[in-house]
Amino acid sequence: MSATRLLVLGVVRMFGRAHGYQVRRELLTWSAEKWANVQPGSIYHALKKMTAENLLEKVDVEPGDSGPDRVAYRLTDDGEQEFQLLLTRALSDPEVGHPEMSAGIGLMPALPRQHAISLLRQRLVHLEGEERRARLMLDDQADWGQPAHVVELFRLWAGISGASHTWLENLIERLEKGEYVMADDAEPLFRNPPQ
Repeated sequence: MSATRLLVLGVVRMFGRAHGYQVRRELLTWSAEKWANVQPGSIYHALKKMTAENLLEKVDVEPGDSGPDRVAYRLTDDGEQEFQLLLTRALSDPEVGHPEMSAGIGLMPALPRQHAISLLRQRLVHLEGEERRARLMLDDQADWGQPAHVVELFRLWAGISGASHTWLENLIERLEKGEYVMADDAEPLFRNPPQ
């Protein structure tokens, strides 16, 4: 899974139709180049690749003033399905990396509130298991015969798991209290793409 792929699909979906510069400009406002390493070249590559995969379609081509033509894209039905699949995985799958999960959090308002909460609860169950495993490793460190300093790895693992668990519980609580505008609210930030 690629954070760039999810982000590009999500931003095109958010606008209904968008060209590469719009996608890039929007992602710059999210600082995605820092936390997901989304670079201009990767945005344009993703647009072309996903067009070839029938996830996006070209809807308009404007001649460029002094450069290449400006191409606008929109999601196809397959693109909407791919977006939903990637977003679901980004929020619920504990195996996805930090950039992908961060992309999922950024696009989370595209989902109905209860669905987002349900996906985050799935991730929470996995985090609880990670915390337990890290604590067991710390408790049993004398029995596994590793160099003494290796325990620091398990302390790090336990600390990251604990902090992630607390943050995720707090996010779920905020969503349950009605914070953030979600897809099923009166004025959603991320509308379903026009057909």
